[in-house]
Amino acid sequence: MSTFMATAKVAHTDKHWHLIDADGLVLGRIATRAARLLQGKHKPTYTPFIDTGDHVIVVNAAKVKLTGRKDEQKIYRQHSGYEGGLREERASLVRKRRPQRLVEEAVHGMLPKGTLGQAMYRKLKVYAGPDHPHTAQKPSKLEVV
Repeated sequence: MSTFMATAKVAHTDKHWHLIDADGLVLGRIATRAARLLQGKHKPTYTPFIDTGDHVIVVNAAKVKLTGRKDEQKIYRQHSGYEGGLREERASLVRKRRPQRLVEEAVHGMLPKGTLGQAMYRKLKVYAGPDHPHTAQKPSKLEVV
């Protein structure tokens, strides 16, 4: 008996949508669960070099919890590419300005680097509030412990 290897045709047939409510949950636990779903590691058809993952919707990203003193100590960096173009912000300021970024960057860092990781990242939808426009896809609610 040979090992199963998914092909691109098989990988696109069974894509599901999952909904994670981040209200009061720890950021790292949400990010690891979302990254595993995006990669497809929860499926028996998982193949490392093919995108077999599902779509993930994260709502209430503004209410995500950071442990310890990360609100004051964690720094998010952006660089424009020009000399002196480095901008730094603390997590507390990022939460006020654009709370989705907390979840997006945590998940993005856990995905593979390269074009395959970028394709997986595009299947992540993060919203600061409880509403999302993906009700037609009938996402299944997921409990994160």
